[in-house]
Amino acid sequence: MENSNHLKLFFKYVTLNILAMLGLSCYILADTFFVSKALGPNGLAALNLSIPIYSFINGAGLMLGIGGATKYSISKSQTNKIKSNNIFTQTILLGSFIALIFFIIGLFFSKNLTSILGADENIFNMSKIYLQVILLFSPMFILNNILVCFIRNDGSPKLSMIAMLIGSFSNIILDYIFMFSLNMGIFGAVIATGISPIISIIILSSFFIKDKNNFHLIKLNISKNIALPILSSGVPSLITEVSSGIVMIIFNKIIFNLEGNLGIASYSIIANISIIVMSIFTGLSQGIQPLISSYYGKNDKKAISKLLRYSFISLVSLSIIIYSFIFFKSSFIVNIFNNEKNIILQSIAENGLKIYFISCLFLGFNILMSIYFTSLEYTRPAHIISLLRGFIIIIPLAYILSNSFGIFGTWITFPTTEFIVSIISFILYKKLKE
Repeated sequence: MENSNHLKLFFKYVTLNILAMLGLSCYILADTFFVSKALGPNGLAALNLSIPIYSFINGAGLMLGIGGATKYSISKSQTNKIKSNNIFTQTILLGSFIALIFFIIGLFFSKNLTSILGADENIFNMSKIYLQVILLFSPMFILNNILVCFIRNDGSPKLSMIAMLIGSFSNIILDYIFMFSLNMGIFGAVIATGISPIISIIILSSFFIKDKNNFHLIKLNISKNIALPILSSGVPSLITEVSSGIVMIIFNKIIFNLEGNLGIASYSIIANISIIVMSIFTGLSQGIQPLISSYYGKNDKKAISKLLRYSFISLVSLSIIIYSFIFFKSSFIVNIFNNEKNIILQSIAENGLKIYFISCLFLGFNILMSIYFTSLEYTRPAHIISLLRGFIIIIPLAYILSNSFGIFGTWITFPTTEFIVSIISFILYKKLKE
């Protein structure tokens, strides 16, 4: 009965959270699909230059959401209600401060930012519009991420999933209306994306209206004794998202020098599929986070071990399914976005997909280990994994391999990095078990 209960909880949280994360990934995916149909390769290139900034915003939201919710789960399992309310309030205050910074950048510095990201005259205006609007909507993205994480960890993963899926579905509908019915171009795409988290927040608010929440806002100022542990627990998630954005910027520059705007458009397709793949593995890992943190608070090591075993089995199964689909359906995937049937784009993107996603198993393992360590409040190993795969290994490797092997070297950089880091992750895991 105990094993059955653990397995039931595992599938409930993991399944619902994977669906929620897939919903989150669809914000940008829907934009990519409709931009490719309406604006062609230049639109894809402009969007791909702008996506890294979304990664920074999303990373900040996940850092606060996961960091705060992890601390909240442990506090809740120890029935410390005062501390639980402190954690939630501190998380909201930190989120407001960070969102204000993004908002100011969007209001006054979007043109400078577009130039820094390397947009040429063909795509400059489209990139600037997308960047500016996405930054102005940053408070909504950050608040949505915080609420999704806290409500999931408060025992309502189903509501979190519903909110994320409806938000994403509304993005798809609004993309079509704004870009095709109203002919608003890339401005319509980014407005649709900005409205989506607002819809998600409205749905999540029912949790508070029905008074189901065990956490509340209280009057207090930011305290470093609570804020710093929240930030520390959430830093691996921030690094993962921010590094994705930085790596995308670097890959864009490398690929532009090798293949021009068509190369960037091809990478846009790969980057968007990568967002989906990462959301699946992140959904699996974040799904077990509230359970592991709760059992950690109760010092139930046996339950934690079972959940981790279920996660490893699921990880291997998902990796095989995902890579098999990408490998055998690469032509189909590229065709979805290649509206102009450009032969060069088709070839570059197909080859890129098959090489880039060799990383599936290693990528999933690294994400799982990072969140596993975070859930147990072992933040240093999580930081090491995130920094290695996000900056320290992948960036120099990208320049070395691309200079040596051209576009093939660029694609093989990602799986090589994830493989190297997975070995280090396994060593850190074994040391923790000793």
